[in-house]
Amino acid sequence: MTNVEAALAMVANGMTLGLGSGHAAERFIAALGARVRAGLAVRGVPTSQASAALAVQAGIPLVELADALPIDMTCDGADEVDPDLNLLKGFGHALVREKVVAAASKKFVILIGPEKVDEKLVERLGQRGQLPVEVVPFALPLCLRRFTELGIGSDVLHDSAGAPYMSDNGNHIVHLKLSPIAEPAKLERQLRDIPGVVGTGLFLNMADTVLTENNGSVEVRNRK
Repeated sequence: MTNVEAALAMVANGMTLGLGSGHAAERFIAALGARVRAGLAVRGVPTSQASAALAVQAGIPLVELADALPIDMTCDGADEVDPDLNLLKGFGHALVREKVVAAASKKFVILIGPEKVDEKLVERLGQRGQLPVEVVPFALPLCLRRFTELGIGSDVLHDSAGAPYMSDNGNHIVHLKLSPIAEPAKLERQLRDIPGVVGTGLFLNMADTVLTENNGSVEVRNRK
């Protein structure tokens, strides 16, 4: 069994599902689409324009967030998972919408595939050295200054044309340069207190279940 198959086993007819972004979510969307074409009746709330396009291509009916509350279950990937199932997400640049949809869900399921599993299962968040943060364009100079005052280096993400990357929300993405984070909740408060910071890639106390696929088996971990 794969982690996608384990997640699909949690899906029941009539559910509304949050559809994450990134490679793990793409595999889930493709497999869910096959079930829909076979007769499963579900609706999806995508966390990005890319996921919406994949869902439409797969034949999954989509619904606006306002018409979906509460969402029954969201399936998404993560860039880091600590022993308490706290997450670091956002390397795919959809962190704010992912966090909104996760917060609107009764159950938040994370899929960790066999690729890079040793990098993603960490003792402390931030082990891979960066944390994505979404920032309002007007506030970018202030935010960069405040990050420096916190002793944190930062890089503004740019697109292939060399312009600052724009999220689906019309905001910029800044990658903060970090060592493993000793107090993630404290850092989250410090960052969110900066005017213009829309959201961070720290997903603390949000994941209910993590399905880790490795060596042909799936480990299921549930938040205590």
